[in-house]
Amino acid sequence: MGLLRKVLDTGRVAEPAPPPPAREPLPAVAEFGGSVQVRCVDAGSCNGCEIEIAAAFGPVYDADRYGARLVASPRHADVALVTGPVTRNMAEPLRRTVAAMPEPRLVVAVGDCAVDCGEFAGGYGVEGAVADVVRVDLEVPGCPPAPADIVAALRRVTGR
Repeated sequence: MGLLRKVLDTGRVAEPAPPPPAREPLPAVAEFGGSVQVRCVDAGSCNGCEIEIAAAFGPVYDADRYGARLVASPRHADVALVTGPVTRNMAEPLRRTVAAMPEPRLVVAVGDCAVDCGEFAGGYGVEGAVADVVRVDLEVPGCPPAPADIVAALRRVTGR
């Protein structure tokens, strides 16, 4: 009973949200209304970026509080988070995934491999970076990028 009393007396304790980054608005941000549905696409990564994306949506970084929510279907998504270099086998599925997303839509390249192929540059099975296959609106560099950087990019997209 003592622990319950302590929890009730303490109340909710959380640090205030950091201020939004001061940057130019992205195209079509106003049309999202401060909330976006996010579809993650692994185009051939080592899964390091996926672990960081999972952490960004976990309880510590909580991207949901800034209006970003994961969805399972590209038909419900406003934003595609694409990780890894685009392999030959994933180039067409990536194009189809982005094409299935309703307008307005944004594509975010997450990680060095998505931005410039990283360690996989020049590999036989690599088609290229994400921007070589689909139009990229925002890049999040890092190998892998920190969850805070991913949340900052999503905050930029939602405008929150």
